[in-house]
Formats: sequence, structure tokens, C-alpha cells
Amino acid sequence: MRNIRHFVKMVKNFKDNMFTKHLLITNTVSGGVLLGSGDVIQQVFERYQGYHKGRRYDTMRTWRMFVVGLLQGPPHHYWYTWLDKVFRGKDLKTIAKKILSDQFIAAPFFAITFFLGMGYMEGKDFGAILREFNKKFPYVYLFDWCIWPPTQYINFLWVPGAYRVIYVNAVTVCWDVFLSYIKHREQFEKDFTPMEAFFHDVELHHEDNIQEVEGTQKKALKNVYQVP
Repeated sequence: MRNIRHFVKMVKNFKDNMFTKHLLITNTVSGGVLLGSGDVIQQVFERYQGYHKGRRYDTMRTWRMFVVGLLQGPPHHYWYTWLDKVFRGKDLKTIAKKILSDQFIAAPFFAITFFLGMGYMEGKDFGAILREFNKKFPYVYLFDWCIWPPTQYINFLWVPGAYRVIYVNAVTVCWDVFLSYIKHREQFEKDFTPMEAFFHDVELHHEDNIQEVEGTQKKALKNVYQVP
């Protein structure tokens, strides 16, 4: 029992330190780990779809995502700390102000820093980074409006301040998979824009389902009527 109590105390002290004294470090590391994890999931999904045959897993791509996530961790940390100080309370009006501030200030900033960081680590010049950003930002920002306002409503209403960035990072896994998809898709689907490639995949999946159903129907008819 003494060992169990000692272990529980150690866990509690660790949690208290990570979410109070060392909260900045926690938020920074989690940002890098989760952005990197989003790319891992996306690469696994790409391979499942049949891309990258005969090629090894792109560890440098995941490393770049991890580093950019680390770099965005401190701004995320200080941003939400600032929001809580400026907009106090959990009434609907205050939450709306936080969400709108997040969408109109934080969302463009983190999109810009994402493409800048990834582009420079890929060896691109500023002109190439700017062209990529202009091409892909509308898709990123549109999806941002779909996922983040409801997420942030829950965040600002119910999530304690110390766990706010962790909660956002957890939802960010889905967001990071999308970012990895938008960022890297044209590398192996050059004939499509990012969104066109997405809908192309949906269309192919639909066609595969139709062909599978038609094949099943033909087999059934052949068994019933013995049609050669």
C-alpha cells in the first residue's frame, strides 16, 4: 500500500508540475508530437491508398512537421493565456469574442507560420512559399471555420485554462492530418489541386463500390439462371 500511495503521489506531482510550473514546456512538446503524429497518420493512409509503392517512409517529412509544431507551441500557449486575461467569463458574448478573435487573428497567423516553417525546411525560397500559401490557404481557412468554432466553444466554456492547449492539441490531431494532406498531396498527385484530389478519391471510392455491387449482382444472376 505504501508503494501504491508513493506512486500515486509521484503521478500527482508530475501532473501538477506539467500543467502548472512547466505548462509552457508541456504545451510546446505536445504541439510538436501531435503535429508529427498527424503526418504519421496521413502517411499511413497514403500508403493504404496505394501511394509511395517501393518507397521508404518519409521520416524527414514527419520531422519537419514535428519541428513546426514545436515552434508553434509557445505562441499557442501565450495566445490562450492572453485570451483568458482579456476576455474574462463564460457568458455567450465573451465566448463569441474569444472565438472570433481566434478565427480572425490566430488562425491566419498559425497558417502563415505553418507554411513558412515547412517551406523553409524544404529549402524553398520566399516566393515559392508565398505561391504555395496563396494556393492552399483558402482550403485551410475554410476547413478551419468548420472545425474550430464548435471546438473552441467547448474549449472556452468547459475546459480549465491549464488544460486548454492540451485539449486543442487533441482535436488538432484531426486538423494536423488535414494539414499534412493539403501540404503534401500535390507531391504525388500533380494533376489535381488539393481539394480536387480529395473529391477525386471520393469519386474513385464510389466507382469501386458500384463495380463491386455490379460484380455481386452478375454472380447472383449467373447462379440463378446459369447465364454463361
